[in-house]
Amino acid sequence: MNQKSTSAPIAENKMGTMPVGKLVLNMSLPMMISMLVQALYNIVDSVFVAMLSENALTAVSMAFPLQTLLIAVGAGTGVGMNALLSKSLGEKNFDKANRTASNAAFLYALSYLVFLVLGLTVVKPFYASQLHSSDPEIMKFGIEYLSTVMIFSFGLFGQFFFERLLTSTGKTIFSMTSQLCGAITNIILDPILIFGLLGAPKMGVTGAAVATVIGQCIACIVAGFCNHKFNHEVRLSFHGFRPEPQIIGHIYAVGIPSIIMQSISSVMTYSMNLILVNFTVTATAVFGVYFKLQSFFFMPVFGLNNGITPIIAYNYGARHRKRMIQTVKVSMFIAFCFTFIGFLAFEFIPKTLLGLFSASEDMLAIGIPALRIIGIHYLIAWFCIIAGTVFQALGKAIFSMIVSIMRQLVVLVPAAYILSSIGGLHAVWWSFPIAEICSLIVSVIFLVVINRTIIQKIPEA
Repeated sequence: MNQKSTSAPIAENKMGTMPVGKLVLNMSLPMMISMLVQALYNIVDSVFVAMLSENALTAVSMAFPLQTLLIAVGAGTGVGMNALLSKSLGEKNFDKANRTASNAAFLYALSYLVFLVLGLTVVKPFYASQLHSSDPEIMKFGIEYLSTVMIFSFGLFGQFFFERLLTSTGKTIFSMTSQLCGAITNIILDPILIFGLLGAPKMGVTGAAVATVIGQCIACIVAGFCNHKFNHEVRLSFHGFRPEPQIIGHIYAVGIPSIIMQSISSVMTYSMNLILVNFTVTATAVFGVYFKLQSFFFMPVFGLNNGITPIIAYNYGARHRKRMIQTVKVSMFIAFCFTFIGFLAFEFIPKTLLGLFSASEDMLAIGIPALRIIGIHYLIAWFCIIAGTVFQALGKAIFSMIVSIMRQLVVLVPAAYILSSIGGLHAVWWSFPIAEICSLIVSVIFLVVINRTIIQKIPEA
């Protein structure tokens, strides 16, 4: 009886039937739009904070490592859930898909509890380790902002879960809807809570954090409603629920490498902050601004990734080799277009970009050459990003993790340290293109291995 009810959906999912070019756009465009809006609200966040002071901007910029860790756990767990759930749907194993969703929800709840504890305990030592208590104002702003974001991160984890559940079943339009609702809420509340408009209290940096948290909660509620109302392929139930080690193991087999891969960015950012703060805190602010600007050009590519991961995983489960290859080719072309726009912007209008953040003369002097040098890596990054998505979708997320570790820790940070010693502050930025070239070489090697060991072994349809 139960098996019958969970096996009701018998029609072929669009991920196995729709023309690939149309499918990639159908799945990815809503995610790309929503991620673009998310990147926009991250920029708006910093733009408003920069209006308070450069110290406020620096404080928010220095929060990036732990914020990245927070997002890494949410996104990485979602990648693992996506891959297993979409593969199960491709195999028509609907019962396993349902159990995957329930176990993933359990993992997200545990993740929140971990970050609740971290938000209450590690924020102050985290800032002290970067500033050595030398700037009490930056310390104060940073603790206010980051503590709020971490302690109230339940909205973020709920948002990740429900949105990735929608993405796994091809309903990315609803993921876009929830993200847009969250982003728009954040953008509206930012100036109101930061500057105390419309009768609201003037909360400063804390207001930016509160606006972010409320936006995440709104997105979570909307995504949860959309799942309940429109997602009938996966039935979420906790009646008699017990964690299943095998399913959790499968989720984390893909998810943990993805988490580690994204968390490496936290370690890299923290290390770069330590290198840059030795020159001036303004250099740290420039680095933070670069990450905000980068997100505007990279977030659509990550939205593309979110869209194509279930497509590749589904067709891998359904043994459709040609559709898998076509998906990769189309997504690489789209990714290149976005990153090339980023390259042009960094090369030709760096002053305009920095001006968005109320840049001082010192910030412009450091930031303009920095953006132009860093921008070179956009010409390569698109390939490495899509290659990493292929590795994850085919259950080889360990390859993505290796590439990421090599790029950010083995090459970038040591190169930045050496260049800072040899050529000073301006030389540091060359570590980014150097690291990206190394990442390209290793990604190509792994892609060849994947093609020979997995893709080519799938028989032609």
